[in-house]
Amino acid sequence: MKLSRAAAFTTSLLLGAALTLTGAGAAQADSSAAALDYVALGDSYSSGVGAGSYDSASGNCKRSTRAFPKLWAAANSPSSFAFTACSGARTNDVTAGQLGPLSSATDLVSLTVGGNDAGFADVMTTCVLQSEATCIARVNEAKSYVDTTLPGRLDSVYSAIRTKAPSARVVVLGYPRFYKLGGSCLAGLTENERRAINGGADHLNAATAKRAADHGFAWADVTPAFTGHEICSSASWLHSVNWLNIGESYHPTAAGQSGGYLPTFKAAL
Repeated sequence: MKLSRAAAFTTSLLLGAALTLTGAGAAQADSSAAALDYVALGDSYSSGVGAGSYDSASGNCKRSTRAFPKLWAAANSPSSFAFTACSGARTNDVTAGQLGPLSSATDLVSLTVGGNDAGFADVMTTCVLQSEATCIARVNEAKSYVDTTLPGRLDSVYSAIRTKAPSARVVVLGYPRFYKLGGSCLAGLTENERRAINGGADHLNAATAKRAADHGFAWADVTPAFTGHEICSSASWLHSVNWLNIGESYHPTAAGQSGGYLPTFKAAL
C-alpha cells in the first residue's frame, strides 16, 4: 500500500530523528569524511611556519602539527593524508616537488601559493629597512608582477594539479591583510607603508581568486577571518618582524592557523 505524501513525510522525519538519537547520522557523516584522500600542497602558510611544533623530519619545509591541514586531518581522519607543503615554495616548486601523492583517487587538495613568486619576503624586508617611497615602489613592482607574470605561473600549477587529480575538490586559500590601520603600533612602518602592503595582499588575492575560479577550483578568502587580528590589533594572529627568528616574521601564529585558516578551509568544503 502506498503511503500518502503526508504520511511519507512524517515517516522520513521520524526516521531522521531515530538516526540522530542513535548516532547513526553522525556515524554516516564520519564515514564520508574518513573516505577522503587529502593532499595539502603549498608554501609556508600551508606548512605552518610561525605556528611552532615543527616536524623534525620535514627539515627546512617546517611542517607544523598546528598547521591547518594537520588540524583538519586530525579532526576528520581521512583515509589518507599527504602533507607536502614547504616553506619558501613557489609555483614551480609545487609543480616539481609536491605533486607526487596526487592521483585519480585524490578527493581533496588544499593549496596556498603565489606570495613567494611575487617577492613577498623582499617586499617586507625593503619596507622594514628602507624609506617609505622605496617601500611603496617595491609594493607596486610586486603588483606589476602579479598582473603580468603570476597568472601564467598559477595556470601551470593548477593545470598540473587537475591533470594528476582529475576528480579532486581543490581549495585555493589566500593570504591575510597584515596590518590594522589606525591600530596600536606606535613605531615601525608608516601608515602609508602599511596601507600599501595591505593593498598588495588584496591585489595578490584578487588575481589568485580569478585564476582559481577559471580552473574550477574553490577560492577561500582568509581576510574576513583575520579582520581584527592583524598586526597592530589587540589580538594579532600574525607575527610582526622578529629579528631573532626572521623566518617566522609576517606568518600566522598557531591561533592564526586554528582560528583563521582552518575555519576558512572548512567553510570551502
